[in-house]
Formats: sequence, C-alpha cells, structure tokens
Amino acid sequence: MKKLINPYLNKEGYNCFGCSPGNRIGLHLQFWEDGDDVLTVWTPADDYAGWVDTLHGGIIATLMDEVANWVISRKLQAAGVTSHLEVKFRRPVSTLEPQITVRGHLAGHVRNYHTVELTLHDSQGRLCDEGRAVYCIFGEEHAREMGFTGCLTEDEAAGETQP
Repeated sequence: MKKLINPYLNKEGYNCFGCSPGNRIGLHLQFWEDGDDVLTVWTPADDYAGWVDTLHGGIIATLMDEVANWVISRKLQAAGVTSHLEVKFRRPVSTLEPQITVRGHLAGHVRNYHTVELTLHDSQGRLCDEGRAVYCIFGEEHAREMGFTGCLTEDEAAGETQP
C-alpha cells in the first residue's frame, strides 16, 4: 500500500470534516492506494455513535463519501463534487471496533460523471456496508482554482516513482 498525500494541506480555509488534520471535531482520515482501490482505516469512537455502541449512519456515509472523493483525486487526478451517494447498511458497526476499513474503486463513467463502488469492513473483515457514489468531475481549470494540483503518493512526492 502507498500512502497518499493530502493535496489541500496548504490551501487557505481548508477545514474538511473528513480529512483535514486541523479540524478539531473532524475524522482526520488518511488514505492509501492499494492496487485499483483507495482506502482509509479509521478507529470509531463513542462520540460518533447513533445508538449505544453503534456507529451513526451519517458518519458511515461521510466515510464513504470521503473515500469516493479520494478515489477521484488519485485515480483520475481530478477534483469534483458528489452528485449522488447511496449507502446500503448491511450490519451494525460497533463504535468499540479497533478499526474499520473503507475501500473504493472506479466502476464506470458517463461523460464527466464517474461512479465509485465502496465497501466498509469491520476489524474482523466482515462486510458491514456497501455504497455507490457518483461524482461530477470539474474541468482542470476549476480544479486548480480550488487548489487541486494532483494527488501523489509519498514515494512519488519524494521522486522515487511516477504517478
């Protein structure tokens, strides 16, 4: 797996609830590339419960939306916005889990709308949730205006490999 570098770290005003390390109440997600997938590994906490010891569905949707965005950033080297997000809740996710893994990969596109398929697995590898996100991809100029210049791995940034 290759760790991805957050392309927005130096963007003024960047405070994403999902992936900004400076958001005091955020999830502080980090991302990795694993073949065709982009993933995050995260430790739930009671602060994110929707019911006793159960992760809130809105947090699950947020995790999936974030991974989908990073799939777009890394695999297409593009920026965009969520047009549609669908989550199928298969089994409860405990806030006591030592870690959960959310994975996503590109699944198709029509014009500038790209579909990302997503899964959430608990620490025992059980499938808990599935999702599908559709992203509307911005043009290169608009992406640059937003501060997106590319999504590199740590190795690429160090000059060891090419994207």
